[in-house]
Amino acid sequence: MTAGRRPDDQGRNRPAEPGCPRPAPHGRPLPATYDSLARGASATDPGTLFALALGGGMTLGPGEGREVLFGRNRPEVHVCLGEDDPQVGRHQGTLTQRGGHWWVSNTGRLPIRCAGGRLLFRGEEPLLLDPGYTPLFVGGSRGREHLLEVFVTDAEGGHRAPRHEDVTRPPRVWTLSAAERLALVALGRRYLLHEPRPQPLTWRQTAALLTDVQPGMTWTDKRVEHLINGVRLRLSRDGVSGLTREEVGEPVGNALNDHLIRALLTSTTLVPMDLVLIDDA
Repeated sequence: MTAGRRPDDQGRNRPAEPGCPRPAPHGRPLPATYDSLARGASATDPGTLFALALGGGMTLGPGEGREVLFGRNRPEVHVCLGEDDPQVGRHQGTLTQRGGHWWVSNTGRLPIRCAGGRLLFRGEEPLLLDPGYTPLFVGGSRGREHLLEVFVTDAEGGHRAPRHEDVTRPPRVWTLSAAERLALVALGRRYLLHEPRPQPLTWRQTAALLTDVQPGMTWTDKRVEHLINGVRLRLSRDGVSGLTREEVGEPVGNALNDHLIRALLTSTTLVPMDLVLIDDA
């Protein structure tokens, strides 16, 4: 196929739409003005892929072995990403359907940041794309990040209707005793202060801070450890992942407490305003 051209329904070639990258066979281009895929996407066939970057994108129906190439070199890829940034690979990655599922693989020098902060490097096995919305980020020059939005439709077609009047669903907030909350606020003080790359305090540091807050109480390393471990095991039994040694693996280090604090923050069980409990210290 000639770069920058696509076959029409009768197989004749005609120029691609201005601003749209070269579509793959059987694909349809999406203009740069196409709405964010975070709002959903509609298609007749389940397993239809939508891929969108700042300069446009494309949609492609399901089919074994079908591919969508993305990267900086517009004439040679189907979705152009970071075309003004030389740190983005000319062919940064590929979206491929295999076994009835879509997968993403990396062929660029820099990793692709996927859901949950997972980094996908060149040469690694492709990652499965779940139905629905998946943002993929490619790092670039001077701290830039280039977003590739991906949406895979499911049996419902992928449409997400507006729900403006629905009651907001509250997050799962975990019940803590007063002593547990105080200990966790001290343990996770650096996170609540939004320090860069925070780490939990040690048991000894936490006990010392709590002794400053409550000089009349007996706060020891063992008491702090007992309280925190009780909360961690309770959340683990309720389905929160990454809170056991078996899940994390050795060496554990601060991983268990780091995962616990982050789970409590994302659920709003702990919030920065809780720092008032230890402000006097």
